[in-house]
Amino acid sequence: MKKTAAFTLTLSLFAVSCQFIAPDHFFLPPATTAPVPTEGIDRSIFKNGLAPSAQPVLDEIKGASEYSIEFDIDDDLVNINGRETVRYTNMEEIALSTIRFRLFSNLFGGEMRVSGMEVDGKIIIPNYSLNDSLLIVPLTNPLEPGQAATLKMDFTLRVPETVNLNYGVQAYYNDVLALAHAYPVIAVYDDEGWNAEIPPQSGDVTYADMSFFIVRVTAPKRVVLVGTGREAAREESGDRQTVTYEAGPVRDFYLAASPDYEVYIKESNGVILRFHAREDLREGAGYALDVAARAIEFYSEQYAPYPYTELDFVATPTLALGIEYPGMIAIADRIISPYEIYLESTVAHEVGHQWFYNLVGNDQLDDPWLDESLTQFVTLQYYINEYGETGSIGFRQDILGRWGAIDNADVPIGLPVADYSGAEYSGIVYGRGALFFEALRDEMGIHAFDAFMRDYTASTAWEIATPERLKTIAEGNCKCDLTPLFDEWIY
Repeated sequence: MKKTAAFTLTLSLFAVSCQFIAPDHFFLPPATTAPVPTEGIDRSIFKNGLAPSAQPVLDEIKGASEYSIEFDIDDDLVNINGRETVRYTNMEEIALSTIRFRLFSNLFGGEMRVSGMEVDGKIIIPNYSLNDSLLIVPLTNPLEPGQAATLKMDFTLRVPETVNLNYGVQAYYNDVLALAHAYPVIAVYDDEGWNAEIPPQSGDVTYADMSFFIVRVTAPKRVVLVGTGREAAREESGDRQTVTYEAGPVRDFYLAASPDYEVYIKESNGVILRFHAREDLREGAGYALDVAARAIEFYSEQYAPYPYTELDFVATPTLALGIEYPGMIAIADRIISPYEIYLESTVAHEVGHQWFYNLVGNDQLDDPWLDESLTQFVTLQYYINEYGETGSIGFRQDILGRWGAIDNADVPIGLPVADYSGAEYSGIVYGRGALFFEALRDEMGIHAFDAFMRDYTASTAWEIATPERLKTIAEGNCKCDLTPLFDEWIY
C-alpha cells in the first residue's frame, strides 16, 4: 500500500500515449434500468470484467459473499444514505451464532449507523463494539456449515472532511470524494474466529475474502464517478445520475468522485487503463498509464495474467503516495507529474498489489510482509527489467535507506503492524522485508525461485495466503529446508 517512495537516478520520460475522452463516454453499453438483485447473483454478468484466463473462477470459487449495495450521495458529497443486501455463506466447519461487519467509517473520523437489520426476513437488533467499528449480528438459529443467510440493512454515512486519519482513504477534501470501505464489510472468519481489531494508523485496515458486488450509485450529475469493476449501466434524471457497477471476484469496493476529473485512457494487451485526474495533471496521468502498462505486462509474465479487463487510477488528496484497491488505484495528486521521482515507483508498486493483496490475499494487519514486502520486491524487479541493475540503483537505495534509517535493526519482518513503531513499519516491512525475498531467491536459486513465485501465485489465487503456506510452496520448489532462513528473517 502506502508511502512507496523511491529515488530513481535515471528518470526516463516516456511518450504520453493516452487518449482524452469526455467523462460521460467511456465504453458504456446501452443504459439499463434492471433492479439490483437481492440474492443469488447470476455470476455470468461478471464474465465481461474478467480476462479470459480468469473467467473459470466464476464456477470454481465457492461460497463467496454477494453484495448488492445502493449509495445515494447528497449534493454536498458528504452525507450518504445507503442500503445493503448481502448473502453470506458459512464456509467454516462449525456453526456460527453471529455474523460480523466492519464499519470502518467510525474509525476514519466520519460516522456510519445501521438500521433496519433483517436476517432472512426477521428483524434483528445488532450490537456494536470496537468503538462502533464492529457490528455484531446475533442469529436466531446458528448458521450451519454450508448454509447461507441473507442480511438486509439501511445505513447512513457522514464522510469526514479531512485527510488526517488513515491517509484520508475515506474523505471529501479538495473537491474529491474518496470512499474506501464505505459500506458494512463482512469480517473474515479464520482460525482465530471472527477477525476484527482497531487497525493502527500506519498500515492497511482491511482483511477480506473474495466477494461479488453489484453497486448502484446515485449522485449529482456534476461529478465524474469511478468505481471498482465494470460500469454496467448509466441513467440521468434532472441534475442526478445513477451508475451501476458490477465487480467480482474482488476483495473490496472502492468509489471516487470529483467534478474536476477528466478521463485519460490507454489500452495495453487487452486491458483498458484509465486515469481520472484534473486537466492540469494530464501529462503526469499519461506518464503513469505508460508505467502501468509496462508493469502489468511484466507482472503478468512473471506471476500470472492480470485477472481483469480494466484498471482505473484516480487522483486524490491522500496523504499516502498511493493506495491499492481491487482493479483501482488511488494516487496522491501532488506527485502526478512525469518529473516527480516518486510517481513511477508508486505506480509500479500499486500495480504489483493487484497480484499481492488482491489476487493473492492475506491478513494485512497480522502479516503485512506478505503483501507489502513482497510488492516492494516485485517493484524492484520491475526496475531491473526496465533499466537493468544500474537503472534499479535508485529504488534499491530507497529500500536500503528505509532499513538504514532504523540502523539496520534486526527486527523480524513477520510481526503484525501494531507491533512496529512508525519508523520500524517503514524500515522493516518496506525495507528489510524486500531484502528477505532477495535472500530467499539466493537460497533457492533463481530458477527454483521463479517457479515458486508462479506456483505461489497460481495456487493461492483468489484465496488467503499465510506465511506457512508460502514457506511450504517455496520448499516444494527448491526441495530444501528453509526453516533457518525464515527463523533469521521472519520469526
